[in-house]
Amino acid sequence: QVQLVESGGGLVQAGGSLRLSCAASGRTFSNYAMGWFRQAPGKEREFVAVISWIGGTTDYTDSVKGRFTISRDNAKNTVYLQMNSLKPEDTAVYYCAAAYRKLTLTAERYDYWGQGTQVTVSS
Repeated sequence: QVQLVESGGGLVQAGGSLRLSCAASGRTFSNYAMGWFRQAPGKEREFVAVISWIGGTTDYTDSVKGRFTISRDNAKNTVYLQMNSLKPEDTAVYYCAAAYRKLTLTAERYDYWGQGTQVTVSS
């Protein structure tokens, strides 16, 4: 079992920045690829970013490339999502998720999920 707790969400103006954190506990964090997903009101949950269990491989959805950066610190059992140049369309609940040794963009393939943190970008 892996427990995931997100933090760092909030209200920010367009063009601003936020840094989300996801702290993991339970099983060996370094065995899990970590992903960030988001869900806006009335929309389906969508993939945002993923990082491999060692941290050498990352991938992003096109709409955040060049603005968001995913990283991890395996010594701290934490994954981060640095979000710059935020836009109103980035407004959503952001979730982190863990996938055991699977580098995947598909939500259904993730094994554990956090409770989410709200990000609101005002125009």
